[in-house]
Amino acid sequence: MSVGQPPLIQLRNVSVLRGDKLALDAVSLSIDAGEHVAILGPNGSGKTTFIRLITRESYPLLRENSGVTILGRSRWNVFELRPLLGVVTNDQVAACTRDVTAREVVLAAFHSAIELMPYHTVTEQMMRKADEQFSRLGIAHLADRLMTRMSSGEAHRVGIARALVHDPMALLLDEPSNSLDLRAQQELRATVRSLAQAGIGIILVTHHLPDIVPEVRRVILLREGRIFADGPKEAALRAPMLRELFGIDVEMLERGGYYHLL
Repeated sequence: MSVGQPPLIQLRNVSVLRGDKLALDAVSLSIDAGEHVAILGPNGSGKTTFIRLITRESYPLLRENSGVTILGRSRWNVFELRPLLGVVTNDQVAACTRDVTAREVVLAAFHSAIELMPYHTVTEQMMRKADEQFSRLGIAHLADRLMTRMSSGEAHRVGIARALVHDPMALLLDEPSNSLDLRAQQELRATVRSLAQAGIGIILVTHHLPDIVPEVRRVILLREGRIFADGPKEAALRAPMLRELFGIDVEMLERGGYYHLL
């Protein structure tokens, strides 16, 4: 982080109520611009609520000394925010309801839409930016393919291209390997590694340990809406810690910078 620059994302004593239950309970954390972080936890730990806070789909309870800021600001115009933080979720591409091409889906990101509509204007610069990201991710051959004709892995990389057209400072990836076969998982992780090495911050929200690529050095463990641990990957990803986090008897294997539960 540059000297004097506020954190990319900061939560201060944040609690979020979903129904009659606290989905996040007095959570405080800070993530710097350019930092590579994984947020790991079982289902129901608060990971989805964390993402909804960032995308403004959920709001914290009003409490003194509590709040959510992005680069020090609590209020953002969506058009100002997009170049800072690209969010990639499994719902985005699934929300396509018509036969649309990958190119249309990526171009629609310039209009904060899922699909390109007839009233949207597409400039040559937008086309060029979209093509740059297709090439960058090695999916230029998918640009004119219908989304309904793609595998889950192909569709997910189109989702990443959507986020990258705004040259964000960081990507927030939600459960990126869900529904992917082994080959697609490997391809996705290679993509995430190349983006991290290019200087784009990676915020990875997952319950799959192998999603945590070697470039991720910090891991935040969530359990029942609270931060269970937050620190260097080597300290957080230890068998005793994960046994308590997931509530099962596990052993840990580290190989080539990746961690696996046995």
